[in-house]
Amino acid sequence: MNFLFFSVHWADVVAEKLIEKGNEHTLATAITPSGPIHVGNLREVITTEAIYRALKDKGAEAKLIFIADTFDPLRKVYPFLSKEYEKYVGMPISDIPCPCGKHKNYAEHFLEPFIETMDELGINAIIYRAHEIYKKGAYNETIKTALDKADEIREILNTISGRNLPSSWMPFNIKCKKCGKMNGEIYKYDYPYAYYKCKCGYEGKADLRIGGIGKLPWRVDWPARWKIFNVTFEAFGKDHAASGGSWETGREISRKVFGYSPPMPLVYEFIHLKGRGAMHGSTGLAVATDEIIKAISPEVLRFLFMKYEPYRHIEFDPGMELLDLADEYGRYERAYFGIEEGKIKEAKRVYELSQPYGIKGNAPSVISYRHLAIIAQIAKNFGEAKKIIERSGIAIRNEEKLKERYEKVIYWLKNYAPEEIKFEVKKEMPEIELSEKEKKFLILLNKKFEELDWNAEKIHSTIHETAKISGISSRKAFQCIYKIILGKKNGPRAGYFLQSLGKEFIIKRINDAINLNHKA
Repeated sequence: MNFLFFSVHWADVVAEKLIEKGNEHTLATAITPSGPIHVGNLREVITTEAIYRALKDKGAEAKLIFIADTFDPLRKVYPFLSKEYEKYVGMPISDIPCPCGKHKNYAEHFLEPFIETMDELGINAIIYRAHEIYKKGAYNETIKTALDKADEIREILNTISGRNLPSSWMPFNIKCKKCGKMNGEIYKYDYPYAYYKCKCGYEGKADLRIGGIGKLPWRVDWPARWKIFNVTFEAFGKDHAASGGSWETGREISRKVFGYSPPMPLVYEFIHLKGRGAMHGSTGLAVATDEIIKAISPEVLRFLFMKYEPYRHIEFDPGMELLDLADEYGRYERAYFGIEEGKIKEAKRVYELSQPYGIKGNAPSVISYRHLAIIAQIAKNFGEAKKIIERSGIAIRNEEKLKERYEKVIYWLKNYAPEEIKFEVKKEMPEIELSEKEKKFLILLNKKFEELDWNAEKIHSTIHETAKISGISSRKAFQCIYKIILGKKNGPRAGYFLQSLGKEFIIKRINDAINLNHKA
């Protein structure tokens, strides 16, 4: 068993540290929906949510909030956008038209699918949209404080981050009344008014008592948010934790400007797309969460994050390794329910935290995803797949869950499976040539198969034994079987494959191959 051993799960360790500070906590997580929200982004949300669950399990008062940074400006025309979006660069993404025309705005185009995915994953967060928070005036007090203490903020940023901000710099970007872009720079401040100049040439006056007229820059917005929502915990990527980064400046601004003790931090490692580097939605080097959830069950996706400590680097591969991940999850599941021996003490908490909505009923099935991927390519529909599974002697404990997994495997096969795992069972005997040794092997194998108790292990071992007796290598023997069924020399693991096809079909196909080649 490849279980990762935790004496105590990392989420429980963090929860205990938070409880030492108090029994009421607000855990915050945030994402800018400027592009597809990907699996790398998901690490922050699920890490925070796991700690939220651990706090609740320990009896603490906890609140989980998710802030969509919908008031951020569009920074550039990303590869997935048409050139017409050039005119929107600098505008808040909540003000930009939806790329597909089906959502309220650009931000919602990427945000709504992610919120749906969060629901599938059982992430029950209070959702805020930054442009709405600003518009309602929630930031007004912190905006005034930031502008009143602009000199202090400027000194913190210059000292810690190594910037060289001019004495005229003010920590607030005004949304231009003319062009609608977040390019208004304040040149005069006399509360409640700010006088600004925009890059488009427009000059205007903004009433700071009106919500949504502008936005604090990120390094000031973040600590302001902590105070507004009384945040006590936040996880963030290692880029924010770098020397001189936004965490270092944020905690100083929080203490010295806003008079608020910064939240307990947790730094997490990035998720890389295997062999290609860290995921970035803006470059297209990513797998969107609403896309991958179509190919893998939500509990398996949660499992990916629950089994590794947040500081552990993860290489994500939506290809064959996704099947391996699913089958590893299956081992934890079977151990949890006592279907298979395993280190249940160590696996228990990982499995529990992997469930979107708690543990319900029994394990759905002992069938592996890899085996299911074979069956899905043999069966025409779920009904037929179910019959194959039952014929194989595998217990189906939860048909609804099994159907969900079957549908996700189908999607995986169509969109992520490498070509070497894909196959098509030929309806008729393929036109192939067999050597004399191959014919001898098939004749002997046919006799053995007729008397065989039809299960994967016995099928596999019988092929090896027959190959040895027939005087051909095991490799040639398996190639021969694949040729007569698939018309090519390779295919899925033979034991489960032949078991799934059924004894009657296999014996008939071997007979067809023997007879065809005798005629030839």
